[in-house]
Amino acid sequence: MPALVGVVQVITVANAGIFNIGDIYKVNPVATSRAYAGAGSFNTGNNLNVDNYYSATNIYDQDGIDQPLAFNF
Repeated sequence: MPALVGVVQVITVANAGIFNIGDIYKVNPVATSRAYAGAGSFNTGNNLNVDNYYSATNIYDQDGIDQPLAFNF
């Protein structure tokens, strides 16, 4: 069913981001990424007090491929 969309203002879209308005059949990723973060990472807010006396991030990944892009067309 067709979509009726009013005024839209897009300020920014990330490098591998997708912006869609209206009907869509298929959305395919064109990039993948992996982020490693230890204790206390990705904290946002005012007046944070994070005490991490010991932090170790295990980055060993035995499968090697999380999201293949081979057949995304």
